[in-house]
Amino acid sequence: MKLLVTGGCGFIGNNFIRLMLAKHPDWRITNLDALTYAGNESSTKDFAENPNYEFVHANILDKEKVNELMKDTDSVVHFAAESHVDRSITDPTPFLESNVRGTIVLLDAALKHGVEKFLHISTDEVYGSVENGSFKEGDPFEPNSPYSSSKAAAELFVRAYNKTYGMPTLITRSSNNYGPYQYPEKLIPLFITNLMAGKTVPVYGTGLNVRDWLFVEDNCEGIESVLLKGRFGEAYNIGGGEERTNLEITKMLLKHLGKGEDSIEFVEDRKGHDFRYSLNCSKAEEELGWKAKTGLEEGLKKTIDWYNANEWWWKPLLKQ
Repeated sequence: MKLLVTGGCGFIGNNFIRLMLAKHPDWRITNLDALTYAGNESSTKDFAENPNYEFVHANILDKEKVNELMKDTDSVVHFAAESHVDRSITDPTPFLESNVRGTIVLLDAALKHGVEKFLHISTDEVYGSVENGSFKEGDPFEPNSPYSSSKAAAELFVRAYNKTYGMPTLITRSSNNYGPYQYPEKLIPLFITNLMAGKTVPVYGTGLNVRDWLFVEDNCEGIESVLLKGRFGEAYNIGGGEERTNLEITKMLLKHLGKGEDSIEFVEDRKGHDFRYSLNCSKAEEELGWKAKTGLEEGLKKTIDWYNANEWWWKPLLKQ
């Protein structure tokens, strides 16, 4: 397979490429990444010399480059996106440009060159917040932040290309990922690196907002399952089955790192902060045979151990 991965220097993208090169040594993978602040080429250094891997430094908004790459592509896995909610609240425009316009550029090129599969990576945040129960794939979108709105809009364009042009599209919606190589602005890597540096950790509001946590390698295996076995025109929820309040996650990290609760700093709540995300993943389990296998305690230990052993990777990022 000739696979084009967008955003492969980002958190989930580099983990996905690493896993696919290991599991599918006959695949040729091209990584298209603009190297924005969260895209770090050093995240790929352990496989950069693999003869089946190629890195292309370009933006998904570059129509000429995207078309050039798409000519020699069988399938696309589209990770590239602006993804931090707080940044979207400060300035939504980059999220419109990258997440919506960039997706359309890719869809146009993939359609033009007859790509066999186009897998779009989305988020559980497109559903909005739910107090009881869990979202299924057919539930309506109710995004509440500029970030989640941009991802919902991108998804609708993917759907439109499938319905209008018969394009072979697939979508995954994952819950909160964590693990190695995550830029230290998201909750778990931010708190780990803060605590390692002897700093406090900022908890929004009361800390009672609930998220489902998914170890990144489990998500990558879910994406692989959708790519290989998913039905065109369909979306699949990919969740970890590990719902915790932000305060519970914080206390778990404090325990793992030997810190006390005096390290917690409660701060003003995020604007429009969704209360709870929850995914029903029975479709992926029944149709694809996929289910998350890494428990939260195990995943957090693996993640902490990685950040502890790889200060060379994350410490320079704190100076940006």
